[in-house]
Amino acid sequence: MSILNELQARSHNKCELCGSADGNTAYLIPNSPGSDAGNHVFICTVCKDQIEGKSPLDENHWRCLNEGIWSELGAVQVISWRMLHQLQQFDWAVDLLDMAYLEDERLAWAKMGIREESGDGAAAIHVDCYGAPLQKGDAVVLVKTLDVKGATFSAKLGTVVRNIRLVEDNPEQIEGKVNGSQIVILTKYVRKSNPKE
Repeated sequence: MSILNELQARSHNKCELCGSADGNTAYLIPNSPGSDAGNHVFICTVCKDQIEGKSPLDENHWRCLNEGIWSELGAVQVISWRMLHQLQQFDWAVDLLDMAYLEDERLAWAKMGIREESGDGAAAIHVDCYGAPLQKGDAVVLVKTLDVKGATFSAKLGTVVRNIRLVEDNPEQIEGKVNGSQIVILTKYVRKSNPKE
């Protein structure tokens, strides 16, 4: 059975992201670990064009990710996670990313695409626990209570750290002030803050 036939059977000939029955095709997810059907999604032209940047992102079209992010199919969940990242200017997308759970292997696959899209690979980039690129001056939120070495306090879950600095030679570390003290924080314990926080 060809990959296309396998995807058509799996999806019942409907776009695996938005459910459309029009103009569907097999799409190999960039930076996939393989090229079999498990690394493809069956998607419509509207979804494909927006994913590839050929047409502008339509926020309302991507409300379908409310279902896609919870898919049992790895490929569907990965592409949903990546698209939610591109839609982070919208509160509902940020909320979905906060709630979403991806197994470690699947999350690593999803983040591969974010890193690839963020630069030419010449310099290491700092990303939060969801793979969102971090920049100097950003605000982040702690996703775990952290013991601060050499201090008498803990940095509590939910603490907003503003005006961060990136540790240049280590993409897994940032610096920021908590309780008036400058501390080093691992990027895997923070998420980029949305403007309302």
